[in-house]
Amino acid sequence: MSWDKVNLSRVDEILAQALAEDLGRGDLTCAAVLPPGATARAKILSKDTGVIAGLPLAERVFRRLDHSMAVSTLCCDGDRVSPGATLMRLNGQAAAILSGERTALNLLGRCSGIATLTAQFVAAVREYPVKILDTRKTAPLLRELDRYAVRLGGGENHRMGLDAMILLKENHLKQVGGIASALQRVLRWRAQAGSPAKIEIEVTDLGELEAALAFPVDRIMLDNFSFERMAQGVKLAAGRGELEASGGVTLQNVEKIAATGVQYISVGALTHSVKNFDLTLLVG
Repeated sequence: MSWDKVNLSRVDEILAQALAEDLGRGDLTCAAVLPPGATARAKILSKDTGVIAGLPLAERVFRRLDHSMAVSTLCCDGDRVSPGATLMRLNGQAAAILSGERTALNLLGRCSGIATLTAQFVAAVREYPVKILDTRKTAPLLRELDRYAVRLGGGENHRMGLDAMILLKENHLKQVGGIASALQRVLRWRAQAGSPAKIEIEVTDLGELEAALAFPVDRIMLDNFSFERMAQGVKLAAGRGELEASGGVTLQNVEKIAATGVQYISVGALTHSVKNFDLTLLVG
C-alpha cells in the first residue's frame, strides 16, 4: 500500500544496525547447539487483533541472514488480522531463522501496533473531512518505519524532518519577539532563499490566531485549544488557511475535535505510546 514511498536505502541501514546490535559477535546459542548446515521451517503467527504492518521488513531481516531463505506471506501489509492467523512461512537455514527472530518480530510488532492505533483514530473521525497526522515524536532512527506504519493505518505524515517545512513554535517565537516579527523574518528569508518551503505556525489562543491570519501562512496549529475555542478559531479563520489541532488528543476526544471543523489533527501518541502488536514465531 505505502511501500513505494519508503526509502529502501534507509530501511536497509536500519536493519543492518538492528541486526548488528542483537547479533554482536555472533549468536552463541545457535553456534553451540545447531548442527552445521541445519535447516528449518517456521511460521509467524498473530496473537493479536489489528492492522499488520512490516511484513516486508521481516522478510528483509531473514534474507539478510540467509539470501536463499524461502519466504511466503499469507497476508499483506494493511490487512486486518485476528489471533491465530498465519502471516508468514519461512524455509531456510535454521540459524538465520532463530537469530533473526527477535529483530523481525520487534519491528513487525512495533509497526503493526502503530498501524492498529492509527486505524482506530481514523475510524473515530470517519464521518468528518479531517486527516489524522503523525508527529516527529518517533523512536530515534526508526522514523522511516514509524511513518510507513502510520500510512498503513490510514493516517498521513506530517513533516519528515526539520528540513521538510518551516514550523514556528512557542520557543521560536520567544526568540524574536512574537508572531508578527517571526513571520516577517520567515517570509523575507523564504523570498531571498527562493525556497518553496511551506509555513506553519503554532498559536495558543484566539489572539495569536488572529495575528497569524494576517500573514500568508499555509497552516496554523491550534495548540491545546478547548473544543469551544477550537470551534471559535475555525469560525475566525473562515477558510483563510488550514487549521491543525494538536495537544492532548486521545481516542476519547478525537471525534469532538474533528466536529469543530479543523482540517488536520496531529497525534503524537501514534508513535510515542506504541502498544506492541503481539506475535510469535514457531519452528516446525
